[in-house]
Amino acid sequence: MDYLSRLFSSFRTTFVLLLVLAAWLALATVFEKYFGTEAAKAMFYYSPILFLLFGMLILNFFVACAKHHCFTSRKIGLILVHSAFVVILIGAYTTHLFGEEGMMHIREGETSNKLQLMSKTGESLKILPFSLKLNKFTLERYPGSNSPSSYTSNVEVIDNGNSFPARIYMNNVLDVKGYRFFQASFDEDEAGTVLSVNHDVVGRNITYCGYLLLFIGLIVCFVGKHSRFRQLTQKLREMKTVMLILAGLLVFASAKADIQLPENLQNAVVPLTQTEEFSALTMQSRNGRMMPIGTFASEVLRKLTKEDKIGPLNASQFLISLLAMPQEWSNVKLFSVGGQTFSYNDLFDAKGNYRLSNSIMAAYSKRPESRTKQDKELLKTDEKVNTFQQLIEGKMLNLFPLNNESNKWFAAGDDLSSFGATDSAKVLNLMNRFLTEVHKSLQNNQWANVDAAINDIGEYQQANGAALLLQPEKVKAELLYNRINIFRYCKIGYNILGGLLLLFSFLLLFHHKMWMRRTFRFVGFLVAIIFIVHTAGMGLRWYIGGYAPWSNSYETMVYVAWATVFGGLCFARRSNVAFAVATLFGGIILFVSSLNWMDPQINPLVPVLKSPWLMFHVAVVTAAYGFFGISFLLGLVNLILMCKPNGNKEAIDEISIINEMSLWCGLALMTIGTFLGAVWANVSWGNYWSWDPKETWALITLLVYAAVTHVHLLKSRHANLWFNLLSVLAFATVLMTFFGVNFLLSGMHSYGQM
Repeated sequence: MDYLSRLFSSFRTTFVLLLVLAAWLALATVFEKYFGTEAAKAMFYYSPILFLLFGMLILNFFVACAKHHCFTSRKIGLILVHSAFVVILIGAYTTHLFGEEGMMHIREGETSNKLQLMSKTGESLKILPFSLKLNKFTLERYPGSNSPSSYTSNVEVIDNGNSFPARIYMNNVLDVKGYRFFQASFDEDEAGTVLSVNHDVVGRNITYCGYLLLFIGLIVCFVGKHSRFRQLTQKLREMKTVMLILAGLLVFASAKADIQLPENLQNAVVPLTQTEEFSALTMQSRNGRMMPIGTFASEVLRKLTKEDKIGPLNASQFLISLLAMPQEWSNVKLFSVGGQTFSYNDLFDAKGNYRLSNSIMAAYSKRPESRTKQDKELLKTDEKVNTFQQLIEGKMLNLFPLNNESNKWFAAGDDLSSFGATDSAKVLNLMNRFLTEVHKSLQNNQWANVDAAINDIGEYQQANGAALLLQPEKVKAELLYNRINIFRYCKIGYNILGGLLLLFSFLLLFHHKMWMRRTFRFVGFLVAIIFIVHTAGMGLRWYIGGYAPWSNSYETMVYVAWATVFGGLCFARRSNVAFAVATLFGGIILFVSSLNWMDPQINPLVPVLKSPWLMFHVAVVTAAYGFFGISFLLGLVNLILMCKPNGNKEAIDEISIINEMSLWCGLALMTIGTFLGAVWANVSWGNYWSWDPKETWALITLLVYAAVTHVHLLKSRHANLWFNLLSVLAFATVLMTFFGVNFLLSGMHSYGQM
C-alpha cells in the first residue's frame, strides 16, 4: 500500500503517464491508416487501456495534490485547470456511455421517425418520439457551375399532432427534445437528404462546463499572484545579465508558380494608365460588398495562381487580358490535378463534357470526414475551374447596377432580363465596346477609345447606381492598400530585424561592446518604424472596410501580430530578449496570416467551413505553434551553451525561464484552440471529438508539452538539461500535427496543408 501511495503521488508518474498516453494515441493513428477507423476505435480509442490510462492520471492528480498540499488558495489556478480536465473526461465518458449518434435518410415528401443508430457494437434502429417530413431539399450551386455552394433541408417537425417548419443546413442545427439534426449529405438525384443526429444532452453539458472551467483556470494561471508563470516572471526580474532567446535568422520563402505564357499573351499588356482607370471602377462582389475592380482582380489572380503577377502582367492587366482574349487563356495550363497541369480546354472533351464532373459529384456526396486528400484537392481545383469559366463567360464582374430597390449589380454575361430590352442591350454594348477597343489598341497602340469606353461604363454606374458607388478617396485608398501590400513587408521586416536582435542579444552575452549596444538600439528603432507602418496599414484597412480589422482569421492574425510587437516595445527597456522575441513572433504570425491571404475567397467557402468558430480555432492554434517554435529555438541555443565546459550558467538559467514562459503561452493557446475546435465540430456536426487524426495529434501535442512543463517538478540536478532537450524534441509533435497528418495520414483536416 505504501508503494502504491508513493507511486501515485509521484510527479515522475505524471510525467510517464502523459508520455505513455501520447505514445498510445500516436500508435492508434498509424494503426488507423492501415486498418481503418472502426478497427482503430475498437483496438485503441475505446480500449480499456485508454480508459485505464485516463483513470490513472486522474488518480495521480488527486493523490499528488493531497501529498504536496496543493489544495490551497495559492494553487487555485493549478486546481482549476486540472479539475477542468477531469470534468471534460467525465463528460466524454458520459457521452461514450449514454450518447447516441446516428443517421436519418428522408426523401422529399416522405416522413420518417426512424433513426439508424451507429455505435461501437454495430448499427441498430431507434424510433424517435416525433417525426420529420422533408418538404423540399435545396442544393444551391455556384452560378454557372455544378459545384454545391450550400444545401438545405426544409422540414416539418411533427410531434403529437402539432407541427412546425424548420430549416437544416451547415452550421444551422435543428434541436428537438435533445435530438440535434445536422445537414450531412444528400442523394445524387438531389431529391433526398441525409441528416446526422446526435443525442447527448448530459454529456455535452458536462463537457462544456469543463471547457468553461478550463478557460477560467488558464486565466488564473497567468494572472494569479502565486502561479508558476508569475514565479517565472519574478525570477526573470531578479536576473542581472543580458537575456537572449536565439541566434539566427528566420527566412520564409514561398514557391513560385511555374506557369508558362505564350508569346502573344506576354506581349498583350495594357498600359498602366488604362489599367488603373479600369481598376478604379466600382463593382459589387458576391457577398454584396462594393469594391474596386483592382481588388477583385487581385483576388482572382491569387486564387488561380497564388501569385500577385503572372508573367509581365499585374492582376488588373491579367483580368483585362483574360476578358479580352478568353480563347488564348483557355489554353494556358493554370490547373493542377493529381500532380499534372491542365488548361481549361484540356478539362473538357470534344463534346464539351466536363471530365471531372463524375469525380466532383462523388466527392461532394461523401461526408466531410470520409473525403480523401485527393477528394479535397479535386474540389479546390474544381473551384478554380468554376471561377475561370464564369470569368470567360462574362460573369462575376458585376459592373452594371439594376436601377430598382434590389440594389443588385450584374455582369454582362448574367441573365439581364430584369433590365428590359433597351438597358440589357446597352449593358452588353458597353462591355463589348470596351473589350473590342482593347483588342484594337493592342494592335495599334492608340488607347484614347479605351479611355472613352471605361468612362462610359463609369457614367452608366453613376446614372443607375450612384448610391452604392465608392467615394474616390476610398477607391484610391483600397488600390494603394492592394498595391503596397503593407503586411507582407512588415512580415519580412519583423523576421529579419527580430533575427538581428536575437543575434546581438547572443553576442552581448560574451562581449559588452558599446557598438553592439548601439547597433541593437538602432535595429530596435527600425522595428518601431515598421510597427508604425503596421499600425497605419491596420488603420487603412479599417477605413476601407468601415469596421475594426479583426473580424476574420486573417485580420485577427494581423491584429495579434500588432499586439505582440506592441507588448515587446512596451518592455524593450527592461528586457532585450522580450523585445527580440516579440518582434520575431510578430513576423511569424504575419507569415501565418499570409497563408490565408494567398487563397482569397472569391466564392463562398464550402458549406461546412462557414463558421466563425473555425476562424477563431485556426487563429489560436497557429499562434500556439509560433510559441512552440520559439521554445524549440530557445532549447536548441541552451543545449549549445551547455556543451561548453564553462558555460554561462546564469545565461542558461535566463534562457530556460524564457523558454518555459514561451512554452506555457503555447500550451495555453493550444489548449484553448483545440477545445474551440471541439466546439466548432459540435456545432457543425454534433460530435465534439471524433478521433480524427488531426484532433488526435493536437491532443498528443498537448500531452507531450504538458509533460515538459512538469519536468521542473522532478527535482533532478539535470532538470535544466532535460527541460531544454525535451522542449526541442517536443516540437516534432507540432510538425506532425501541422504537416505530417496532411501528408502521412488521412482525415477531415487535410485541407490544412494549404
